Amino acid sequence: MSHFKKIGIYAKNRTSSVISAIKKLEKSLESFGCNIFFEKTSGLQLGIKRDTFLEIDSFCDEIDLCIVVGGDGSMLSACRRIAHANVPLLGVNLGRLGFLTDISPSEIDNLILPVLSGNYKSTTRFLLEVSVQRQSIQIGNEIAVNDIALHPGMAVKMMSFELNVDGEFVYSQSSDGLIVASPTGSTAYALSAGGPLVYPTLNAIVVVPMNPHTLSSRPIVLESSSVLQIIVSDVNKLNPVITCDGQTDLSTHPGDLITISRHKNEVTLIHPKDSNFYDACRSKLGWGNKLST
Repeated sequence: MSHFKKIGIYAKNRTSSVISAIKKLEKSLESFGCNIFFEKTSGLQLGIKRDTFLEIDSFCDEIDLCIVVGGDGSMLSACRRIAHANVPLLGVNLGRLGFLTDISPSEIDNLILPVLSGNYKSTTRFLLEVSVQRQSIQIGNEIAVNDIALHPGMAVKMMSFELNVDGEFVYSQSSDGLIVASPTGSTAYALSAGGPLVYPTLNAIVVVPMNPHTLSSRPIVLESSSVLQIIVSDVNKLNPVITCDGQTDLSTHPGDLITISRHKNEVTLIHPKDSNFYDACRSKLGWGNKLST
C-alpha cells in the first residue's frame, strides 16, 4: 500500500543526468501505481511533453509528495516555492555535496519504493525571512532555507554595518559582510566562513561575520525566535547586496534597515529510514570513520 500516491517532480537543470534520473524515477513510480505530476516550469525547462504540467499552486494542491531531482540548489528552490503548502519533499541527488538530497540515481529503485510504502524518517526545517526598509518604507523581502548573506556585491571592498538582536545593540563592524544561517544552512556558506555545524532540527540561528576587520569577532548562535536588525552604515560608498540561498538578491543603500527573523512556514524533508546527519557529515565533509577494534 502506497503511503504517497500522488507524486510531484521538480527539477531546475536540464542536463542529461537529470533527464536520465527522471526517466528512471518515472518508471519506478509507475510500477508502484503512483500518479505523476510535473511542476510546469520544471517540465518546460526539461523539455518533457506531458499533459500533467501544473502551475505551482495547483501543483502543491494536487500532490502528496514532491521529489526534487538535482542538487541542493534545486532543493532550496523547491523548498522556498512549496513551503506555504506543507507538502513534504524528498531529494534525488545529482549535485556535489547533497546535504538535502539523500538518494543517488543508482539508489532510486532500492530507496524510493520503501519511502512510498511509509518506511522513512522526516525532519522539519524552519526558514528565514528578510525585509529591507528605506526611510520606513519596505522596498523588498525574500525567504531563505539555508542562509541570508549581506555582502558588498561586485565590489572588492569592506562594508560597515550595525547589528542589533531583539532590540539590543550587539556591535558595529567593518567586514566583507555577514551570514545569517538556519541550522540547515550551517553546513553551507556559513561553514565555509568558519561558522559552527548546528544539528538540523535545533531552534537556532547562526550569525557568522565574513572576514571581519578585527580578530575578536566570532560567530554567534541565537534562539530561532530572535529578530535581527542590521543598519547599513551611511559611510559605505557602495550598495551592499542581500543574497538568499545564493539564488535571489535584494539591493540595499546606505541607511537601509534590514530585518531578519524566523519565517512563519516550515518545510518537511523526507529521508530514507537509515539516513542520519552524522553519516552525511562523514560522507560529505570527509570526517574519519569509526576506529577498528
